[in-house]
Amino acid sequence: EEPSMAEKNEYFTQKLENGTLQISEDVVASVAAAAVLEVEGVCGLSSNISTDIAEMLGMKTLSKGVRLSSTESGALRIDCDVVAKFGQNIFELAKNVQENVKSSVESVTGLTVGEVNVTVCGIALPKETKK
Repeated sequence: EEPSMAEKNEYFTQKLENGTLQISEDVVASVAAAAVLEVEGVCGLSSNISTDIAEMLGMKTLSKGVRLSSTESGALRIDCDVVAKFGQNIFELAKNVQENVKSSVESVTGLTVGEVNVTVCGIALPKETKK
């Protein structure tokens, strides 16, 4: 059985042999965020929704630039908003982010990651070029 995510509940539940395991969305998002930041050429995570709004709506994970949802098959879908360092090959960067996030989240949580969508929403320019 695939882990399913309840609508209002912020936990991913998995059946174990003698019971269930629940993993908080925040935990999964933190693992994903850490995996994104490990990738060379990533400057950081960005969020389109300001932290204030995210907190008001109770969406802590949004402020990290990582969003979690489920695919139609019930696997985990992770959306990452990334800021790349200047001069990086963005295609390569996105592929590396996808691979790292998928392998990290799957090995740490045991959840099945169906897709990792990378949005490069900014480029960090080197300090010298900023006037």
